[in-house]
Amino acid sequence: MSETATFDPIVLTEHAVEKVRVAMRKEGAGPEKALRLGVVGGGCSGFSYTMGFDDPKDDDAVFTFDDVRVVIDPASREYLDGTIIDYVTGLHGSGFKFENPKASRTCGCGSSFSA
Repeated sequence: MSETATFDPIVLTEHAVEKVRVAMRKEGAGPEKALRLGVVGGGCSGFSYTMGFDDPKDDDAVFTFDDVRVVIDPASREYLDGTIIDYVTGLHGSGFKFENPKASRTCGCGSSFSA
């Protein structure tokens, strides 16, 4: 008997979805492209988030927010399970903010974490 992992969905807020649309237009990413979210080793806390536009792969998890598709590779999915991504504007600048329930520690820049 094999056990299958269950994952919580990834959430993009309405504001984040709009900013992704704007970025897609600026970069000329067509409708075949998706926002790829990922995690790589590095950063001041151990892992860093990555974002970019890419073609979906067969083993990606795919999430759809209106007309914006988000894809995540299987290795990154483990670390991004249940993450809420928002776009914030403040005194320290603007950018995507990750609220990751798997992060045991984050750094001041908000783009790296440890799990």
